[in-house]
Amino acid sequence: MNIACAYIRVSTDDQVEYSLDAQLNAIKKYAKENNLILPSEYIFVDDGYSGRKAEKRPAFMKMIATAKNKPSPFNVILVHKFDRFARNREDSVVYKSLLKKECNVKVISITESIEDDKFSIILESMLEAMAEYYSLNLAEEVKKGMAEKAKRGEYQAYAPLGYDNDKINKTLVINEEEAKIVKYIFNEFLNSTPMQQITKNLNQLGYKTKRGNKFERRTIEYILRNTVYIGYTTWCEDGQRKRDYTKEAHIVKGNYPSIIDEDTFYKVQEKINFYKEKYKPKERPVTEFKHYLSGIVKCSYCGSSLSMGGKYTQCIGYNHGRCTVSNFISIKEIERLFLEEITSISSKDLSSLNLKSKNEKDKTEEEKIINLELNKLNAKLERAKLAYLDGIDTLEDYKQNKTLIENQIQNLKTKLNSCSKDKEINLDKFKENMEKLKNLIIDEKASNLERITYVNDFIEKIIFNKVNKTLEFYYYF
Repeated sequence: MNIACAYIRVSTDDQVEYSLDAQLNAIKKYAKENNLILPSEYIFVDDGYSGRKAEKRPAFMKMIATAKNKPSPFNVILVHKFDRFARNREDSVVYKSLLKKECNVKVISITESIEDDKFSIILESMLEAMAEYYSLNLAEEVKKGMAEKAKRGEYQAYAPLGYDNDKINKTLVINEEEAKIVKYIFNEFLNSTPMQQITKNLNQLGYKTKRGNKFERRTIEYILRNTVYIGYTTWCEDGQRKRDYTKEAHIVKGNYPSIIDEDTFYKVQEKINFYKEKYKPKERPVTEFKHYLSGIVKCSYCGSSLSMGGKYTQCIGYNHGRCTVSNFISIKEIERLFLEEITSISSKDLSSLNLKSKNEKDKTEEEKIINLELNKLNAKLERAKLAYLDGIDTLEDYKQNKTLIENQIQNLKTKLNSCSKDKEINLDKFKENMEKLKNLIIDEKASNLERITYVNDFIEKIIFNKVNKTLEFYYYF
């Protein structure tokens, strides 16, 4: 008896006949009538995904990866119709060919009976072409509909700060409490308060963004640039969302009230443009590498990295308004403290150092993934038992499913045990690596790329404490 896999796709535009339950029930019935075993762990469902691109369907990609195991755990893939498998002919040809040649797995449509002959190849291609035409045509119609709504001034996105969505009238209504924040931002900036300071003020007062997050400098700039606040909506011909001030965006009078008057808005735009022109960022040569400590030195207050682009370093969180402490120190002082620490390693008691295996992070992530998979398999085992007790599956079906699931659980437990084995610390080797790192730092002929590579290989992070001007090191071994 052959093992089958089911692939079910339910997109947002599907009708009742393509619902998850309708497809699954039809596939189970087909499997039973054709003496195919359909284990529950081989039922892959993409709910709410378009069939246009395979890589955007996670369950589909997981199914393909499962099929590529040696040997493949199933012989056939059952779909309700071929357009559930793919609406893109290129994807259909590529994945069907891969499944057939590399995995010996065949794709079967349970509602479109096609035999293995020459005419069937043509018929299947025609069905796939029709599905792709439907998908492309639907996308074009959706774009047209959105363009027409935009021309009528309807707002089609999630309401920005200061507004709420009126779903009945398809418009925006002012949220009075949030509108006060928007007005505060515009007024403060017009009164020459820097965006960074506005960000800090809002965060200190406990205000949040529309999605409940802390404000950042870029959030403030986006609000100041957004034409929605003067009652205008934007639309792009390609359907992509772009900033309101880009040339590609069409600005149309909306069917909702404004929060900011146009005179204030355009004065703000002039001020932003003036600052951007005056304080253009210094361009660095393409051949210039970043500092060898970039991304390594962290703020002791918020955990953000310290910028290492000029003569002085500063907490990036502070620059963006998320951190309230200015961790300001010269790059030369950071370099001096760094070299001082590396030089002293040979004389230190290594038990006092913060040491961990470089593989520990990856190992921890792998353990999390394995435990999640084990939880899923245990749940499947319980469902298989319930299916037998409820009379859905026969005793033979239950035994086969139980054996298959238990084997997968055992394999995962073996992998989990191998992850838990700790790597021993070779202290002599660690000291030797630190000596090499010190020599690289002081060697004027050494490339910056070499320094960056070595630092990232042996140092996890360095925490800078502003109060006592010290660095706390965390090493890899």
